[in-house]
Amino acid sequence: MANEKFDQSVTIIVDPAGGREAIGDAAACLDFLLRRWRGKRSEKHRAAIQACTDVNSGRRPASFARKAFIAAAREAAILVTP
Repeated sequence: MANEKFDQSVTIIVDPAGGREAIGDAAACLDFLLRRWRGKRSEKHRAAIQACTDVNSGRRPASFARKAFIAAAREAAILVTP
């Protein structure tokens, strides 16, 4: 499994108190989406999971997962900086 880094981390809000975390690669992104996601499990959330899986298996570049994660985080109102 490849753990390709994002060109730039994606900063998100991870708790109700406003704590933030920078997600820097597809593996960390997938872990967050599967284990710590607090938002709605929407189509964008599912697409981000699939994108991370594709990146981790070497079928897509890291930018693909980053873009999908940004879309899901924006929809869930947890995106701080793309």
